[in-house]
Amino acid sequence: MRVLTVNPGSSSLKLSLLEDDDTTVSRADLATGPAEREGEVLAAALSRMPVPDAVGLRFVHGGSDYHGPVLIDDAVTKRLYELVDLAPLHQPLSLYGLEEIRRALPDVPAVACFDTAFHAELPDAAATFPLPAEWRERFKLRRYGFHGLSHAYATRRTGQMLEVDPARLRIVVCHLGAGASLAAVAGGRSVDTTMGFTPIDGLVMATRPGSVDPGLLMWLLQHDVAIEELSEALIHRSGLKALAGTGDMREIERRAAGGDMAAQLAVEVYLHRLRGCIAAMTAALGGLDVLVFTGGVGEHDARVRRSVAEGLAYLGVDVDEEANESAHADADITAAGAAVRTLVVTSREDLEIAAGVRRVLA
Repeated sequence: MRVLTVNPGSSSLKLSLLEDDDTTVSRADLATGPAEREGEVLAAALSRMPVPDAVGLRFVHGGSDYHGPVLIDDAVTKRLYELVDLAPLHQPLSLYGLEEIRRALPDVPAVACFDTAFHAELPDAAATFPLPAEWRERFKLRRYGFHGLSHAYATRRTGQMLEVDPARLRIVVCHLGAGASLAAVAGGRSVDTTMGFTPIDGLVMATRPGSVDPGLLMWLLQHDVAIEELSEALIHRSGLKALAGTGDMREIERRAAGGDMAAQLAVEVYLHRLRGCIAAMTAALGGLDVLVFTGGVGEHDARVRRSVAEGLAYLGVDVDEEANESAHADADITAAGAAVRTLVVTSREDLEIAAGVRRVLA
């Protein structure tokens, strides 16, 4: 089964055409803008690719409905549109992709693969918000978690790299990119994660703030900040961009090294939150065997990895300086004698999507 995977992000569109053995026939990583623009980019890319046997589309949010990949029909499509307000930055991108796939490949089955699925069986203690029961029941309020396709692949790849069943390991996966989240993985499944009901929660991100005191947000609403302005700011104008004027960590680190005080503060805030949340994930696991870095920043930023390791030395984390600086693709950067293994794993959400498509259509 030749599978085309479609992975829309907030600033890029990744396409992979994979053979049954997961060898890559064709691949494209395309820059996009608004959802409407993404549809145009996808249409042009599809016209240059061989026709697949099936398509797998990444959807950020599956709500409480979907705990695994699902064949897309009219009823599923309707429900996916209803979930847009839970992930307004990402869900429309996937829906525009679906519309274009249907136009270009009307006879090819399409499967939705969800970032929330890996976290669907979080323990109640981790998933439950201490909010009124009538709200939790009426609105399906719970910690959903995101980046599940990346976390699931990184977990599986960790087991392959260490030649150990990942179900025997306590793993913290750090997906660090424009969006960022952690997953605490025990028994091969997610038992805690930093993102919550929406993808705004948790770590400091490129344009999203991560965890913020809800009382602060209420205060802003009471002091003439409109809900529309608040929503737009939390999604597009917060995080690193709010602190340093850009969400690009490479640019921020370059400016920080040159003495830019705002950039230095942005790096410090980012690392402070990241180290604290890794420690919290470790507490949820009762210890740590493997720390995994993936995503654009996680895979390519040796300074972030080194700073994290230095701040978590008390947990047994230590990286080899040379291995860390030269790491590319999948790499073990653990220092000799360290109690915790530290890995860099190339994010391959396309492989996780393709596997889900084949399970559904088998």
